[in-house]
Amino acid sequence: MTWTRKHLLALEELSLGEIDHIHATARVFKKALSGPPGKLSALRGKTLVNLFLEPSTRTRISFEMAAKRLGADTIAFDAARSSTTKGESLRDTAENIQALKADMIVIRHSASGAPLYLSNILGIPVINAGDGAHAHPTQGLLDTFTMRERLGSMRGRKVAILGDILFSRVARSNIHALTKMGAAVTVVGPSTLVPETLADLGVTVSHDLKSALRDAEVVMLLRIQHERQAAGMFPSLGEYTALFGLNKERASWLHPKAIIMHPGPINRGVEIDSDLADGDRSVILEQVTNGIAVRMAVLFLCAGGQKKNLP
Repeated sequence: MTWTRKHLLALEELSLGEIDHIHATARVFKKALSGPPGKLSALRGKTLVNLFLEPSTRTRISFEMAAKRLGADTIAFDAARSSTTKGESLRDTAENIQALKADMIVIRHSASGAPLYLSNILGIPVINAGDGAHAHPTQGLLDTFTMRERLGSMRGRKVAILGDILFSRVARSNIHALTKMGAAVTVVGPSTLVPETLADLGVTVSHDLKSALRDAEVVMLLRIQHERQAAGMFPSLGEYTALFGLNKERASWLHPKAIIMHPGPINRGVEIDSDLADGDRSVILEQVTNGIAVRMAVLFLCAGGQKKNLP
């Protein structure tokens, strides 16, 4: 297929064919990354601005590395030292970045819909690196890319997403991708964090950890999103860990060949024991590595890259 989108805002709006196209492009780039350094130049002469107005480690660095691997120049926006501290609006900030001849903007923002807003007023590609509790499309893409590498087709595969679903943009992006790919997705956690209304997204809602994990081929852990919660959604972290933390005993309920995932940052000893996070079934660091290839694919395609220009 031919990629026609300028922006990447959410996986909800992508077709299965578009998700497959991004994954196929990412596979090409992942293979190319194992070759000689400096070989890729698809974005040479382009400038990408990382407009991160929320903290980030993995996503920000991954986008910077992806852009540099493609030959682009990157500029990291320093919110603490910018005019946003003087009251400059998001629109004015973004329009000034465009006026400075940036070619692409990657934005992370606490407000849901901020990337969509910029895409409607800017003439350059806008990539969503996370907006509020709404969406984190490249995380969903790299997670499902990792699942496919390990398991092949996701059709009929049982996937359990465990933790703070209500406030998780990662969960929503994964749900939209996985349901399009034909996976059977169960979301599980305390009822305050996993409301029944989530069933409207085409998933099974559960508050019974054992039944949700039984024979699951993928379990994705999510951290507790304290920064997005207006009030405590459960009595304590200790109680959450006692009821829903993944430990060795609970991991035994999974499919024997199941993989364990986490988008990070990990709260060790809360949502997952360190032995499992670092164990043979964990693909957490693979997710991080795959994020570079997937984000290379997204930047390449949204910049107008075509199949003939692939390495």
